[in-house]
Amino acid sequence: QVQLVESGGGLVQAGDSLRLSCAASGRTFSRYGMGWFRQAPGQEREFVAAISWSGNTTYYADSVRGRFTISRGNAKNTVDLQMDSLNTEDTAFYYCATALAVGDDYYYVEENDYNYWGRGTQVVVSS
Repeated sequence: QVQLVESGGGLVQAGDSLRLSCAASGRTFSRYGMGWFRQAPGQEREFVAAISWSGNTTYYADSVRGRFTISRGNAKNTVDLQMDSLNTEDTAFYYCATALAVGDDYYYVEENDYNYWGRGTQVVVSS
């Protein structure tokens, strides 16, 4: 059974940092791209960051570029999201996901490109 588990969320103040982690199990994800999405209260889920299976290629939403960094663990079954200079607009549930496509070393930004999702971890940034 495929399972993705996010961790690392919490309550922080504006300007602080947090590091989210996602552990995937149930199969080998080393040949799959992975991504992070978020959903703020009352809003649609939106793309945050993505990374190719090799880790060589990354892509970020404009709203987080330069502040967030996505990375993969050595075993490629984990993906982290380092979040710096957090602001109140970053408050949301954060979800990790694994891409549908296998083997192509690319990133994906659309929800439909992902087929396995975690349950999310909450990030609250206070002013």
